[in-house]
Amino acid sequence: MTADAVAVVGAGPVGLTLALRLSQFGVPVTVLERAERRRGEGSKALCMQRETLESWALLGFGQRVADRGVAWALGRTYFQDTELFQTALPATDEHFPPFVNVSQTEVEALMVAAAEREPLITLRWGCTVSAVRVGPDGVRLTGDGPDVTARYAVGADGARSAVRRAAGIGFPGHSHADQFLIADIRARLPFPAERRFWFDPPWNPGRTVLIHPQPEDVWRIDWQVPPEFDLAAEQADGRLDERIRRIVGSTPYEPVWLTVYRFHQRMAERFRVGRLLLAGDAAHLMSPFGARGLNSGVGDAMNLAWRLAAALADPRRADELLDAYADERMHAARENLAVTDATMRFMVPESDETRAERDATLRASVHDPEQRARVDSGRLCTPTVYPWAAGRLVGAVLPDAPVQPVRGTAATRLRELVATHPVRLHVGVRAREGSDVEVIGLADGVPSGDHPVVRDVAGLVAARLGAAPTVVEVRPDGYVEAVRAVVP
Repeated sequence: MTADAVAVVGAGPVGLTLALRLSQFGVPVTVLERAERRRGEGSKALCMQRETLESWALLGFGQRVADRGVAWALGRTYFQDTELFQTALPATDEHFPPFVNVSQTEVEALMVAAAEREPLITLRWGCTVSAVRVGPDGVRLTGDGPDVTARYAVGADGARSAVRRAAGIGFPGHSHADQFLIADIRARLPFPAERRFWFDPPWNPGRTVLIHPQPEDVWRIDWQVPPEFDLAAEQADGRLDERIRRIVGSTPYEPVWLTVYRFHQRMAERFRVGRLLLAGDAAHLMSPFGARGLNSGVGDAMNLAWRLAAALADPRRADELLDAYADERMHAARENLAVTDATMRFMVPESDETRAERDATLRASVHDPEQRARVDSGRLCTPTVYPWAAGRLVGAVLPDAPVQPVRGTAATRLRELVATHPVRLHVGVRAREGSDVEVIGLADGVPSGDHPVVRDVAGLVAARLGAAPTVVEVRPDGYVEAVRAVVP
């Protein structure tokens, strides 16, 4: 079997996002997955950030994920049995809420169904990649079944990435000694839809607990547990039930999924070696507090998809395009790892002295806003701003705002104008080319021409993109590449 364009190793959310986006550029993709079939097992990655939902909306299922998930906008932080403070996520007029909780398993099912409907995607299950050979014109992947050849191969195959090993890329970092027990349970608890985090609760002394809501009365509970924790032993002697009962009380509950794992902080030394590229957990591993793992992996996929499509269309630009992918997403990974590493140092103090300092900060945070700002139970994920940023918008994600379609588009939100080609938004200035989008004010007449036109119904486009007349250049991954003021 041959893929004349791209082979993606790994059919998780990152690999499937990449394959689906590539197909929108007309690129044929073969996806190789070692599992025999997608297994429906537990929540895994749970918190889907707004930018991830926007990316999936471009693929056709972001709204379904948002509608299915539980939106939350309040976090509560506790020390022992005392509530320290509440953190409210700011209300906005954005299309999607800041975070939606929904099981990664459910999202993967939607993605697999979308991939199986797409004629440009070949999805091969039960295919373990055992060898990767790179030639001057392409890549050959050998595994279970016929070899696959492609112009490029992307490793989205997780922590033990076969593509990363084949490329000879190191994966330095460290692992946390403590384990974390995760339990998805179904129970009708008297808890509102909010995030709750405990430092040193009486029912898990010296460690942490996190609770998150999921759809259909399912709750995700994360306990920090010692390195020697034995889940099977706790299940056998009833201690697991006691552990859960300390939270749910006498409420009947049903275990849905149980797992124990250790968090890692690692990053590949390179994200690209010639025709081999890395994305998602194959490129970076980080603790999930702050929801930066899956969400940053989707950012990898959206950045890489348009660059691969452009490199295939114009091989002379391949190095420029793909090296820029590696530079930008390595910057994002370093930023996320720095944030999650600081979180873990606060959550899991390394000595009695640092624990005493941490606990003093927690106690003082009840009354002292400065100390409250130092409390770190996970800095929530936001889209990376790239280091080449210049000014307020350049290097950042295009802000959203409501628009009214007038001609040549059905978009009702600014972010829906992101396409498979760069888009120029003309705010208060006439567009000159048919592919450009002109944004007109409430009182403006519809201009002549064949280019798309939308109306700034609430005045928010001009407020967020800058005073008119302005031209904003937007990349296919939704990032603003340039903003030019136009002299009237």
